[in-house]
Amino acid sequence: MKGHMQSVKDLAFFKNIREIREYEFGVFYFFDGLVISEMNEGETFDWPSAKKIVNVAYEILSKDKPIAYISNRINNYSVVPTDWLKFYKHRHQLEFYSVVAYNKSGLASVVLERMFFRSNIRQFSNLEDAIKWSLSKVNKQEIDFPT
Repeated sequence: MKGHMQSVKDLAFFKNIREIREYEFGVFYFFDGLVISEMNEGETFDWPSAKKIVNVAYEILSKDKPIAYISNRINNYSVVPTDWLKFYKHRHQLEFYSVVAYNKSGLASVVLERMFFRSNIRQFSNLEDAIKWSLSKVNKQEIDFPT
């Protein structure tokens, strides 16, 4: 079953927000141990854009704790998959990465990214499931959100 599109702003979980950063290429939501991106339609997410987000994540979130990243693909955009290599070259770690894809083009880009991303990319069709999985990984415990 295909999930219906959800923005992070529509979830009860949104009340836990630490900071929101808006860029010309998309909006990034920072929570404890978690970053959720909602890229703008037609954008290309590349290393220069990613570097801005990495720096902000280090500024807002604890450097000593794992950070999970959720790409909430409510719009169609492209990723430069080879730029993952630059990410690793700069010794950044991203242990938990998940993609919420609502259509075929979102799923197609995941296949390509898997070739360059060193860890497993988890795929979801529902944003709440992605958040639950990410937080359980970051906190190493199950979290039950009221629905």
